[in-house]
Amino acid sequence: QVQMVESGGGVVQAGGSLRLSCVASGRTLVNVDMGWYRQAPGKEREFVAMTRWTWRGYTSAYDDFAKDRFTISRDNAGNATYLEMNSLKPGGTAIYYCNGRVPGPVPVDYWGQGTQVTVSS
Repeated sequence: QVQMVESGGGVVQAGGSLRLSCVASGRTLVNVDMGWYRQAPGKEREFVAMTRWTWRGYTSAYDDFAKDRFTISRDNAGNATYLEMNSLKPGGTAIYYCNGRVPGPVPVDYWGQGTQVTVSS
């Protein structure tokens, strides 16, 4: 089992910044993919960004809307991931969920409870 706990959400004006944090526990996490998804009211959950362990270190990937304004990072122990969000837009209002994916023939996903981000115009 893996437990994911997010923090850092809140209310911010359009153009502002927020930094989300996610701390994971429960097993060795260094080779677990960790990332962020979001779900806006009335919409499906969508991918934001993720980090993946490789023998060369952690790599990152972003959805197109996030790649120029958001930065995902991972701590050296692999137990935490952070999402720095800049130039936020009102469309960024959503619940942001931390995801941990254990790779394998059948990947297993773990989710946090979510943290609310509200961007006011």
